Amino acid sequence: MPNPRLAARYAKSLLDLATEKGQLEAVYADMKYLEAVCKASKDFVNLLRSPVIKADQKNSIITAVTKGKISELTASFNHLLVKKGREFDLPEIAYAFVGQYNEIKGIHRVKLTTAVEVSAEVKKAIELKVQNEKGMGTIELETATDESLIGGFVLEFNNNLVDASILRDLKDIKKQFNRNLFVHTLR
Repeated sequence: MPNPRLAARYAKSLLDLATEKGQLEAVYADMKYLEAVCKASKDFVNLLRSPVIKADQKNSIITAVTKGKISELTASFNHLLVKKGREFDLPEIAYAFVGQYNEIKGIHRVKLTTAVEVSAEVKKAIELKVQNEKGMGTIELETATDESLIGGFVLEFNNNLVDASILRDLKDIKKQFNRNLFVHTLR
């Protein structure tokens, strides 16, 4: 079971250590890489969470996957996680680290979900609109597609949700018909 409080504490410790050592940008890049690996490979996450695989095997696999792609500080941190039996939380720690880094640097995560893939110019226009309307500095735009939306978009940022999808409109119409707002009750 993921533990966000524990992940935030480990991420904060790593953030403080990286800042102290002057390697914040390198560790940030490492955590982005680990976050991407965990998103791309369910097998890797299952390996981290498996109680059957021994710690030394997990450590060697993590080292093999990350060798030459992460800094020595992050590799030592990963080794410490395995030693303490906390490798289970590595995906959440990476996500929490990136979130804390973004908070320090004033970077806002914005997720755009559409029914079809959008072009780069539409992405740029949405970034500019969100920056201007909400007063956000730097934006990290993540895009996703969900065909069930039918059309329109869903925009998530700073615990806000803007749902301008056709699916939501259809659900609203369905609710109105279910409540019979247009038919007077007869007795």
